[in-house]
Amino acid sequence: MRLQKLIAEAGVASRRAAEQLMREGRVWVNGVPAREPGLKVEPGADVVLVDGRPLPSRRRLTVALHKPPGYVCSRARQTPGQRLVGDLLPAEWRDLYPVGRLDRESEGLLLLTNDGEFCLRLTHPRYGVVKTYRATLLGKADPSVPRALCAGVQDQGEILRARRARVLSANASHSVVELELTEGRRHEVRRMFGALGLVVERLQRIRLGPLKLGELKPGRWRVLTAAEIEALRAPPPARPARGAVDRTAVPSSTRSAP
Repeated sequence: MRLQKLIAEAGVASRRAAEQLMREGRVWVNGVPAREPGLKVEPGADVVLVDGRPLPSRRRLTVALHKPPGYVCSRARQTPGQRLVGDLLPAEWRDLYPVGRLDRESEGLLLLTNDGEFCLRLTHPRYGVVKTYRATLLGKADPSVPRALCAGVQDQGEILRARRARVLSANASHSVVELELTEGRRHEVRRMFGALGLVVERLQRIRLGPLKLGELKPGRWRVLTAAEIEALRAPPPARPARGAVDRTAVPSSTRSAP
């Protein structure tokens, strides 16, 4: 097993962060500094130290949390009184790190884990894990919005594109749009709608790959089953054609609502 993978699976750091620790000379194997990221080790046979301490032996744990608004996806409190997602977990689990991020005012499905390799599998764009969001917008969304989201909008020099989008409801005061993304750029959903002149009033992640938020209440958590973790590790479904818009999502009576 590669050394950085072993460190990540022990929950000490992500694989990329483990490589940085190695370059800094903070990782030792069998009494010798290990600076080469490609170094292979034998778990249980080789003695690995990080900052002079042996790797912890821990059960892999992944928790699904319904993140409420007002909580920050971080393990370090930046300001006094700042509320962290870890505050919603038992004290012994507060070293779990978030799988991706939801911004402070966003809500919905968030995973926390001590499995660095699993975290990478769910967050790196090359794996194409689909994240599904439901956005409540101020005002009536034009029927062209889903197509624009799937074609791609430009913001801050980046092209932001949805995998799929559909309007669930629309009237004069509010609209609800559901969209799928496979990347995790900062404030991506809000930026996409902002580029179209739309304001997001509420943003909720309702699904991550095959895992649904379901009936989990805000602020509550549950431990993922082995079957759920295996399903999340499975390859994602084929990517739809660019500009895939679900035209059946909004009944005609809703489309014509004032």
